[in-house]
Amino acid sequence: MANISPSSEDNSISFSRIVIAMAAIALAICLSAFGFYRFQASDPYISQVLAQQGEISQGQEIFNLNCAACHGVGGIGLVGPSLEKVSHRKSQVGLIKQVISGKTPPMPKFQPSPEIMGDLLAYLESL
Repeated sequence: MANISPSSEDNSISFSRIVIAMAAIALAICLSAFGFYRFQASDPYISQVLAQQGEISQGQEIFNLNCAACHGVGGIGLVGPSLEKVSHRKSQVGLIKQVISGKTPPMPKFQPSPEIMGDLLAYLESL
């Protein structure tokens, strides 16, 4: 009677193929995410904002005038959610789109100049 159980060599080849396939999938996901980010950053307004060297103190003034009523002084959250460590949850492009879209009522649509948005972005990243 023939032994039909897989040999350890067959198991190691199968394991190697699984590891290679998983690495290929992970690489594809990373490249796709990078491509999507680059596509979003190709928007002229977003590109102009990202080219700014924002000033945190200016951004704080902008935030206090336009955002603090809902998000609280220092972004601690009131009516709007807390923005503490928001840059850990959203990319720069994601933050810009959130501010300018007005897609999360009651947050208004707000499209400041690239310079002002750069300052606001610098402040948000400091929270």
